[in-house]
Amino acid sequence: MSDGSQSRAAAVLALARVLGSGETLEVALARQGGLEPGARAHAQALAFGALRFGHRLKLVAARLLPNPWDRQASELQALLLVGLYQLEYGHTAPHAAVSTTVEASRAVGQGRAAGLVNACLRRFQRERATLLAHADGTLAGRLSHPEWLAEAFVRDWPDAAAQLMEANNQHPPLVLRANARRIATAALADRLEAAGHAVRGVPCARRALVLEEPLDVRGLAEFQQGLCSVQDAAAQLAAPLLDARAGMRVLDACAAPGGKACHVLEETPGLAALVALEIDPARAARIEQNLGRLGLEARVVVGDALDPGLLPGETFERILLDAPCSGTGVIRRHPDIKWLRRRADIAPLAARQRALLAALWPRLAPGGRLVYATCSVLRAENATVVAGFLRDTPGAADVTESASLMVSGLPVTQGPDEPGVALLPGINGTDGFYYACLERGAR
Repeated sequence: MSDGSQSRAAAVLALARVLGSGETLEVALARQGGLEPGARAHAQALAFGALRFGHRLKLVAARLLPNPWDRQASELQALLLVGLYQLEYGHTAPHAAVSTTVEASRAVGQGRAAGLVNACLRRFQRERATLLAHADGTLAGRLSHPEWLAEAFVRDWPDAAAQLMEANNQHPPLVLRANARRIATAALADRLEAAGHAVRGVPCARRALVLEEPLDVRGLAEFQQGLCSVQDAAAQLAAPLLDARAGMRVLDACAAPGGKACHVLEETPGLAALVALEIDPARAARIEQNLGRLGLEARVVVGDALDPGLLPGETFERILLDAPCSGTGVIRRHPDIKWLRRRADIAPLAARQRALLAALWPRLAPGGRLVYATCSVLRAENATVVAGFLRDTPGAADVTESASLMVSGLPVTQGPDEPGVALLPGINGTDGFYYACLERGAR
C-alpha cells in the first residue's frame, strides 16, 4: 500500500467509527496506529475536512450511489466522503486522489466496492456542477450542516445563521493563555516571536495570544515549562466574569480538563480554596495533570454535582458551572459534532443544565456569584435555561451586563429581554460561548 493510500485508509477507518459507532473523531483517530508523523497529519487533515464538509458531500454521494446512503456500510460512506473531499476541497491532483482512495478501499475491507468508489468519483468529476448545484439547494446543504441544526441556527440567530455556519467550517486558530503566575502576556509574546512564531492579542481576553501559524503545542518550550495553556479567548472570559478574590472559596462544578479552574488560580493568588469537581475519574486525572504542569494546587473531587451528599456543609462565594452541553459553539474545532449530535439530544441536555443550576444554588453563599457557561449557541441550552431558573428562584439576579463591563471588548449579542451574553463564531472571532452571571441576595 502506498503512503498516500495508507493515510487515506487511516482517515477512512477513523471516519467509519464516527459514522457507524458514534465515536468522537479524537478517539477514532487515536486508534490509527503505526503511521509516520507525516502520514498521521495527512490522515487527520482528511478526516477533519471530510467531516467539516461532509453533509454537503453526502448529498452529492447520495445521487451517485445506486442504493440509498443509509444502506451503505460506514466504511464505504467514509471512502466516498474522503474521496469527494479531496476532489472538491483538497490540493491533491484529481487522478491521484481517485487512485489512492480506490486503493484505500481494499485496505479497509471494501475491495468489492473499489469499482463503485472509482465510478462515483469519476462521475463527480464529469458532473460536478450539476451535483453541487443540487446539494447547494438549501442553506444546510450549501453550508454543510445537518438540516435540524441549520434550522435551529436560523431560528435562534436569523440575522447571523449563515455567518455562524460559515465560521463553523473554518480552521480554528490556536489560542494560548499566558500563566499570570509565571509570565506577563507581553513577555510571552516576546518569547514566542523571538522563536519565530507570529502572535496577536485578543481585545476581550488580556491573557490570550493567537498563533498565526498552527503547531503542535506539545513541542513548544513555553507550554512544557508551564508558562501557557491552550484555551480559546471565549473560554478565557470565565475567570474575569467569575471575579474571584483572595480569601474566597471557589467551586468549579464541571471542571475537566481544568482549563478554567487553572485560569482562576492563576489570576487569584490567596484563594481560601478551589474545589474542582468532575464526574469522570479519567477526566479528573487530566485536571491533576494540568495543575501539575502549571505549578498550581487545587482540591480535585470525583463526583456528580447533582449528588446532594457531596461536599456536605460546604458553601462557596464563587461557583463556576461550565455545564455539559451540545458543543454547538465549538464545531470548528470538533466537526464530528455535526454528525454525533441529534435534535433529540437538546431537551435532555437542557433538563440536566437546569437541574445542575438548582442543585448548586444552595451551595452558593449569600452575596455570592454563580457563573453559568456553555460552549453552545442554542438558546434552549442558554438563555431559556437561565430565564426559567431566575423565574423560579427567589433572590437570584442576573448581573451579566454589569459584570461584563469588567471585560473590555465583550460584545452583548443576546436579545434585550434575555439573561446572559452570547458570543458567536464568525461574529466575535472566538468559539461560540454563553455566559450568565447570577448573584444571590445577601440574605
